[in-house]
Amino acid sequence: MDEHWLLIAALAAGTLSIRLAGAWAGQAIPAHGPLARALDALPGCLIVALVATSMLTGGWREWAAGAIAAAAAVATRSVPATMAVGIAAIWALRHMV
Repeated sequence: MDEHWLLIAALAAGTLSIRLAGAWAGQAIPAHGPLARALDALPGCLIVALVATSMLTGGWREWAAGAIAAAAAVATRSVPATMAVGIAAIWALRHMV
């Protein structure tokens, strides 16, 4: 039974150290400059990479959903709306056509 408590304490200490290291690293990142701009652009770059990979390895359904999402992006100029339309389009094309 004592071994279980030792394991729990070790895991708690590891989790706490990871969280503290993340908080420390987050404070070390500058608020302005090239690194800050790169980190601000990172989520968009990841989404583009995922969508591009899906489209390049997919078929006509993925390309059609991409075109529908692109039209939604131009029409709404809203990232959440574009993502919702794209997700709905690929779901509909894969399950209903």
